[in-house]
Amino acid sequence: MRTPSLCRESSGDPWLVREAETILRRSRGPRDRASIAVIDNGVLREAHFGAGRHTQYEIGSITKTMTAAVFADMLERGEISRRTPLGTFFDLASSEVAAIELEELATHTSGLPNMASTCRNVADLALWPLLVHDPSSSVTLERLIADASRSRLGPREYAYSNLGYSLLGQALARRAGTSFPRLLQERLFAPLGMDDTFVPTDPTSLGVDAPRGYSVMWGRRSAPWTLGAEAPSGSVRSTLADMTRYLQSLLDATAPGRAAMDQAVVARDGLRIGYGWHIDQNSLVWHNGMTGGFSSWISLQPGRGQGVIVLSNTMNSVDDLGMALARSLP
Repeated sequence: MRTPSLCRESSGDPWLVREAETILRRSRGPRDRASIAVIDNGVLREAHFGAGRHTQYEIGSITKTMTAAVFADMLERGEISRRTPLGTFFDLASSEVAAIELEELATHTSGLPNMASTCRNVADLALWPLLVHDPSSSVTLERLIADASRSRLGPREYAYSNLGYSLLGQALARRAGTSFPRLLQERLFAPLGMDDTFVPTDPTSLGVDAPRGYSVMWGRRSAPWTLGAEAPSGSVRSTLADMTRYLQSLLDATAPGRAAMDQAVVARDGLRIGYGWHIDQNSLVWHNGMTGGFSSWISLQPGRGQGVIVLSNTMNSVDDLGMALARSLP
């Protein structure tokens, strides 16, 4: 089995193609298709390798910024409050998880672990490198709530939690009286004209020709990740065309729930946290993403009108490229 390498076919802005290719080719591990965009004060530059503006990618945990946007938007509308406890939405019985507040979920300060440490979850994750499957595709809302209720909470300080964001998104959907995929469609994708962006929650919601990425394990093809009830933490599929719409709306303050990018808590070592977003010492607002076959990056400097998006169909981090491009902008 041959490990895939970066597609030689490229198109787009010559400077961006050259910069992206240099960094992507020197990184270790599989590479294949990639799409990159840089926005600088309304000027958009793109680069593609074996792909185009409408090539579909899994964006992984960048999904969390969208869940956070809906959270911030619902706060602005007065539909929820920051301190609404999770037990308002789900039957968590006497579990201490019931008292977790929505803002704690949004800022990763709930004390919840990254994932529920059940035997089933640990086994699914352990088998993933061998089976190259979606370890969360069978997670139902009932199982998610049951797993959460049995979770032991840690300190109420920053600790990244996929479990927390899964619960946040499902709580918002329940408050709105709809499903999480429909919630994002109505509150974010439709208003921004993101027509090719959607939230799959099981493999049957994807076509047989849905793009599949490559695992970092010997460059094997990965099954699509749809994540079941954990979709709010990372199952969105999108294109560079739609993600540039999303990025530009964040830059020009027209995106619903844009306040999610404002600082909410201080994490550590100069890192600050908004709702979902990370903010570094230089006020760069960013998030990355990774699934079993894709990796992604988004960052912006709101005060400068600058932003970067990187989408790739391999489970091989593109953080170095995203950060390098963000730092290269004057």
